[in-house]
Amino acid sequence: MSDTSPTTPGPEPFRIPDGDLDDLASTLAKTMAEVRQHGALLDRLGSDPVPVASQHTDDVPEAEAADAAQGEGPASVFILALGGEAYAAELTALSDWVNYLFLPVYGREISSSRPWCARWDEHPEAVARLHALWLAWQQLTDIEAGLSGPSTWHRDHLDQALVHLRAPDGPFAACTTSPTRQNHRVLVTPAPEQSGATE
Repeated sequence: MSDTSPTTPGPEPFRIPDGDLDDLASTLAKTMAEVRQHGALLDRLGSDPVPVASQHTDDVPEAEAADAAQGEGPASVFILALGGEAYAAELTALSDWVNYLFLPVYGREISSSRPWCARWDEHPEAVARLHALWLAWQQLTDIEAGLSGPSTWHRDHLDQALVHLRAPDGPFAACTTSPTRQNHRVLVTPAPEQSGATE
């Protein structure tokens, strides 16, 4: 005869060790951060694509490339590949990062040997370099980059970008550095060579 008394213990409840809870919480936080990043990326990619010129050209390879690019949407999240509202939205986000994180931490004193322009967003080279720096910062400060991610960002990205941005002959070379006599001037870039000879 089997013992069916109410004092027989039932199955033990399933318990997760406290150490595993920390790992589980970390994994959940990492997953949530990835979902947020993917959402931001999808928002960027879902914004208006770069407008393609509506004029018909006799250059068939360029026209075919434009059609292919239009069908696929933006091929890059790099700011120079964006246009219109997408560019403006990305520049606004970049400006927030530059003004509230980058400059307060890495701005340093402005001098003729280390120029900076308060209107940096009007210098195409500066926009391109700062955007690339920001993209790398987003990737290398993510938890997935590991503990050495920020160090890698400083060494491989920040240091190189600052050398070029703040060089005496860099994008801000024509802007004066005196706070009492601020001057802003975008340097003229060489005009592209015209292909084909004129008779």
